This record gives sequence, structure tokens and C-alpha cells, in this order.
Amino acid sequence: MPAAIVTGSSRGIGRAVAERFARDGHDVAVNYVESAQQARAVADAVAEETDADAIAVRADVSDADEAADLVDATVEAFGGVDHVVNNAGVDQHVYTDALAPEDFGRVMDVNVDGAFNVTKAALSHLRESATREDDAGATDAAPTPSVTNVSSILAHTGAPIECHYAASKAGLLGLTKSHADDFAPEIRVNAVAPGHVETDMTADRTEEEKREELAAIPLGNFGQPEDIADAVAYLRDAGFVTGETLNVNGGELMR
Repeated sequence: MPAAIVTGSSRGIGRAVAERFARDGHDVAVNYVESAQQARAVADAVAEETDADAIAVRADVSDADEAADLVDATVEAFGGVDHVVNNAGVDQHVYTDALAPEDFGRVMDVNVDGAFNVTKAALSHLRESATREDDAGATDAAPTPSVTNVSSILAHTGAPIECHYAASKAGLLGLTKSHADDFAPEIRVNAVAPGHVETDMTADRTEEEKREELAAIPLGNFGQPEDIADAVAYLRDAGFVTGETLNVNGGELMR
């Protein structure tokens, strides 16, 4: 059974991706930093509700050593790594004149460095997956190994109250294209850029903010984590797609 690492997967989009991968027949490493109970609940649900196995692994992916430990734990549990979804991210709503340099750095460390750290640590295992043979000696017919980076609509539009978050998500798009070119043909690398999705990170919006945001979405509704999981699953299996960004935003930004 193929194995996937999904960073930041104790809740929200990451959890939906982990559960989708498990339903699709992938063992899953559920990564978290602080939400140990939630991460273990995700892993337990995967084991109970699907044929896949799951482990919960604590790792701050902004730290290269901890990112490597996450990959090592996945390989030890499942024998390899076939797919990586870099979803871990932090956000902060603050205007530039009040933004501390260390806060800017922390967002970049997690959102950009974290994706780089996990991808680099997993690279040799992803390449092994590309050439893995089955018991009969035939090269595995499964889709090529993949990396999917979770960016944001704000990578395209910017955001005055969270410039560091927008910058980090734009950085992921550059990383995606660079790695797609670097790792081809063995490994495909793509990004998904969600629009307004209902998660814990967006739960504090006022009713007025929600009305304004909905007015800008042609489909007239907010996205759900499962919508993003569907997009990630598509990119995982789309054998002739690499270096692309799949925008999932209800038509709010058409490109």
C-alpha cells in the first residue's frame, strides 16, 4: 500500500486530505505540533474506518531535523514514502506597521521552510518509490510519486493585513515550479491554492466579513476542507501534470 505524509493534518484541510488519502488506499502519517489528541483521533479514525494504517507524528517542520524525523518515522512504519502533502501553515492578522520581524520570520519558517524541509528529507524515498518493483519484478504501475504544496488565493492577490502569509504562500508557488523542474521525470510537484474555506483558522470571522467574502464568490458559498482534499487527490493521480497550481476558490479568482 502506498504511503503519504500530510503535514499539519490534525484538523481542517490537512485532516480532510489525510482521510481522503486513506479512503483511496494510502497509509498516512498524520503530522502535528501541538494538537496531539486531535492527531491521534485522526489516525485512529483512519485505522477504524478504512483499510489503511495511520500514525500520528509530532514534528515542527520548520526545523530540518524534526522534518527528517517525520520522514524517518513514516519509512519505519510503512516502508517508504510515495506522496507528500505540505499543508502545515501558520497565519497572523496584523498590518505591516505593527508586524514584528520575528513574527514575519516565523510564518516564513513554517509555511515555506517547512515545505522545503519535508520535501528534501523525503526526496530519496520518493525517488525509490518511482522505481520500486513489485514481487513479480515489474515496475509499480501506480501514479508517479508526488509532492503537493498547499498555497492560497492570497499568493495571487496579496493581503494587506497578513502580508507575511501572502508572501509565504507565493513563495510556495515558486518552490513548486522549481522542484517540478528539478525532480522530473521521477517525481511530480504541484500546488493547490484554496480560496475561502471553512476551517478553524477562519472561524473567527464576523457576520459582516462573511457576507462581504460571499459576495465575491460567484458560486455563492465557502469551500469545505473536502473540496481541497479532492483537488489534492486529483493532483496526486494526474500523471501528466507537474509544476501547476490548481486554484480552488469558487470562481473568486479566475486565471
